[in-house]
Amino acid sequence: MLQDLGQKIRLIRTKKGITLNEFAQQMGVSPGYLSNLETGKTQKVEIPFLDKIQKELIIFSIVPPDYQEDEISFRLQRINHQFRDLAKTDPKAAEYLLSSFENGLEHFLK
Repeated sequence: MLQDLGQKIRLIRTKKGITLNEFAQQMGVSPGYLSNLETGKTQKVEIPFLDKIQKELIIFSIVPPDYQEDEISFRLQRINHQFRDLAKTDPKAAEYLLSSFENGLEHFLK
């Protein structure tokens, strides 16, 4: 389980363009600890740290236990959560992004 968690953390962190050192500092842990977590070499994760990770990267989705989650579904769920946060703080930016996505999708489906 921790190895899967670590892999998800690394995948999302790197897709966001955040270095290991930057993210470790942001999360309040050492780069060595974060590296060990991402590679499955550590067996200890504190609940407050998991809470921080969840808030930043949205690692754990809320889906039924029998749902087989693929990468696209996982990413869309993360984007949905982040988009809703953006819509609350910057509605114009959210509208621009959504409009751009819709127009791009229509273009590629033609």
